[in-house]
Amino acid sequence: MTLAEIAPGVVARARSGDEEAFHMIFNRYGRPVISFIYHHVRNRELAEELMQETFVRAYRNLSGLRDDLRLSTWLFGIARNVVRESARSARKDERKVALDEPESLRLESKSMPPEGAVLHQEMREQIHNALLALDEDKRIVFSLKIFHEKSYEEISAMTGHSIGKLKTDLHRARAEMRKMMGQYLQSS
Repeated sequence: MTLAEIAPGVVARARSGDEEAFHMIFNRYGRPVISFIYHHVRNRELAEELMQETFVRAYRNLSGLRDDLRLSTWLFGIARNVVRESARSARKDERKVALDEPESLRLESKSMPPEGAVLHQEMREQIHNALLALDEDKRIVFSLKIFHEKSYEEISAMTGHSIGKLKTDLHRARAEMRKMMGQYLQSS
């Protein structure tokens, strides 16, 4: 599916400086992009900041978007680069990223019993820790394929890796995740 089939005229209007058209792009892709970023940084404030940077870069570089490329693929590619740059900068500055999110942003259901909420939070932390233990290539392909349901072709366009490498990385990531999540998978 080409860019024109996804949003006919909207990208062309945004390229010509139509802010409303770019706002439509932001409204359509803002949530998936921040979700993707959040899976990598696990900090809501940082994810929001990096999402803003992603869309600022997208706006500045709309003229460089090829018509045969899916808009979502292009945006996720920018987001991936922004996350990588942030991680490099954080390592360089020796800053620690807090893993706890404010209570108001927690996703637990208010109707969930306390023991269920504790188990749910434990499971989320285990998944998060397991994801962080994966190397970057495996974490990216796992996140894009499993959480964002991207095709191998889209992921290849975002990462520059061959489809064969992506399939191998995903297979290995799944095996490593199963191994790290073993105690939770056996008890459920």
